[in-house]
Amino acid sequence: MNAAAPMSDLPDNPSPPDPAALQEEPRQQNIHIHLRRIPLLSGLSDEEVLKVKQDIRIRQYAKRDVVLHKGGSGDGLLFLLAGSLQVIDVTEDGRAIGLRMLQPGDFFGEIALINNSTRSASVVAMSEVLVAFLPAPTALHLFSHSPSVANQMLRHLAQKIQRDSEFRALLSINNTVKRIYTYIALLQQKNPDGTAKVENLPTHQDIANMINTSRETVTRALLTLQQQGIVQKDSHKLIILNPEALQKLTQSA
Repeated sequence: MNAAAPMSDLPDNPSPPDPAALQEEPRQQNIHIHLRRIPLLSGLSDEEVLKVKQDIRIRQYAKRDVVLHKGGSGDGLLFLLAGSLQVIDVTEDGRAIGLRMLQPGDFFGEIALINNSTRSASVVAMSEVLVAFLPAPTALHLFSHSPSVANQMLRHLAQKIQRDSEFRALLSINNTVKRIYTYIALLQQKNPDGTAKVENLPTHQDIANMINTSRETVTRALLTLQQQGIVQKDSHKLIILNPEALQKLTQSA
């Protein structure tokens, strides 16, 4: 999920007093956080906002820093405020396998928190990132006492189950090119004009890691889509000009 507006900005952009605004000083920088711009917290009451404001902590990480370690304790819920994160697992032979990308507005660490278990995967910063950490007692209180948070969490878990099922099916595809096309189709968001887009497209290497292929194979497959007029690359965005053609390739490649 992507936030509709930036959730953090430097304090030289003044705004009216807001009970959902929080200031912290990670790495000596004053950062102004609007709690209600975090989708999961958007429906909190003023009383709930004040409680969260007291307990939440802001952290900054450099590119390639490990934000969460597999096997660590589920001691809180985390929100990505700025930047890009990748959820990864490490195989027995030491290979890092990308599971999914996280974008601003996403939260993570909820499974270990709910189950009171250890983290099942690691999370690595793909750029400089800003993360908010909400301690377990406060997060669990919201899950059980805030209807808006509980409803969003239920929808999130249902979507996660569906997404994980689709991803497992994708990894079972033997044809590598078809696997790449199917992955792009899973990432796409439909536009009203009939086209689609993939915001914050992962790098070719990150896609390769996630679907168990090589970077060169991903590059060739995406170049083929561009040459056929099915997609158009725009900075970190992939515009899908012909979603129907892409869908046909996922079925016949």
